[in-house]
Amino acid sequence: MKKVQFLSKLFLIVFLSTAMFSSCTPEKKELKISLAQWSYHRAFRNDGVDPFEFAKMAKELDIEGLEYVSQLYTHGMADQDKATEIPKIATELKKRSELHGRTNVLIMVDGEGPLASSDEKKRNQAILNHSYWVDAAATLGCTSIRVNLAPTRGLSDEEWHKNSVIGLGALADIAAKKNINVIVENHGGISSDGAKLAAVMAEINKSNCGTLPDFGNFCIDGSPRGDCKVEYDRYKGTKELMPYAKGVSAKSYDFDVEGNETKMDYNKLLQIVKDAGYTGFIGVEYEGDRLSEKEGIIATKELLLKIGLEY
Repeated sequence: MKKVQFLSKLFLIVFLSTAMFSSCTPEKKELKISLAQWSYHRAFRNDGVDPFEFAKMAKELDIEGLEYVSQLYTHGMADQDKATEIPKIATELKKRSELHGRTNVLIMVDGEGPLASSDEKKRNQAILNHSYWVDAAATLGCTSIRVNLAPTRGLSDEEWHKNSVIGLGALADIAAKKNINVIVENHGGISSDGAKLAAVMAEINKSNCGTLPDFGNFCIDGSPRGDCKVEYDRYKGTKELMPYAKGVSAKSYDFDVEGNETKMDYNKLLQIVKDAGYTGFIGVEYEGDRLSEKEGIIATKELLLKIGLEY
């Protein structure tokens, strides 16, 4: 009887110790990685690879999430054809993603007109064109479309802000009816000024309107590829945009022998992302030249996993 009591007490002590240890140990959340289709833009544009094979290509790299690029499917398409052709594109992409067991995350929408234009007619046409991709995102089961707010040439900062609030806000209202987020990437010009883009978000103040902080796109004047004349502090900008983030783009260009990105501190950037409480997908977007597109994607993914495991 005493032996039974002793074993019972021992079991209870071990059980309670394990439970206490578990409760004090922070649970590590699995890093969710997606692939920006732009990482393969040379393969699609120059090498004749079918962009509808994107889901298969992501599966081969064991990447779960898909971030589509609209212009790879609509290059040269007239505005009057988009209402009928974009739904067909979305239906086919949905079929391919289901075939390969991938998760559709977002659509990066480019070339659909200036949402921040002072010309009301142009702005309204841009809103209409973007709305087709809202519908496509809903068909695919994406959470968001990514749009641009690069300024129309000659606009003052104040005019850009006012027009952005009008155009983006109107598109967000349309997207809300389909439960889709409209998110803006820092993507050149004033849109790469973290504080000014955050100010647009604060004024719009809609739950489905947010940002897609891109680690690499903080060049205000010039090109982020090396000849940038005016560059916004990427760490400050990322921190300013993260409160509104509904996606994160892990841009990369090159890597050292230890696998670290040579242009930016990924540890610092991902710590900012973590501190903001972000738990969504982080998109791999390789834009380098030294490594092949596939090698660059793999290197970026491995860096994210290496740092992610340390958190």
